[in-house]
Amino acid sequence: MIAISNTYAYIRVSTRDQNEDRQLAALTSLGISEVNLFLDKQSGKDFNRPAYRKLIKKLKPGDLLIIKSIDRLGRNYEEILEQWRHITKEIQADIRVLDMPLLDTSNHRALTGTLIADIVLQLLSYVAQSERENIRQRQAEGIAAAKARGVKFGAERGLSFRSTTGKKGSHSYRKTEA
Repeated sequence: MIAISNTYAYIRVSTRDQNEDRQLAALTSLGISEVNLFLDKQSGKDFNRPAYRKLIKKLKPGDLLIIKSIDRLGRNYEEILEQWRHITKEIQADIRVLDMPLLDTSNHRALTGTLIADIVLQLLSYVAQSERENIRQRQAEGIAAAKARGVKFGAERGLSFRSTTGKKGSHSYRKTEA
């Protein structure tokens, strides 16, 4: 009996505030059914993401996983490589990266194609991790600069509901405070 393959898509944005519409439009234009779309609004620092975990459990030999770009899969070089190998070698599903046709394992089955795809994957995974490190560095520099300007982070120490109102429950909140 021949297994019928399915096509799945994975979408990831780093935060709940980011919009997944660009990725969603690119992937739905390929005719992928909504039940086969998996979306995480979470950092790509590791692969402990709920939708990604569900997707991996669904993938079977011969299935195809489509992602918009390699950095949507993740930002950790070694883990991207590990997941790529797990999907393509252990599960025996294919991966297609829309913005990098060389990373389409369904088209490059020959040894030369696999070798080129492996080299490109390693390079792009390294770039994705470097970008994550750059983001963290810029964030740390921004926080340091803000602190140097006197910006305070977090709640003031020592203040509580009781100490600011005098007695418990005596303060009424406006909608903007709640």
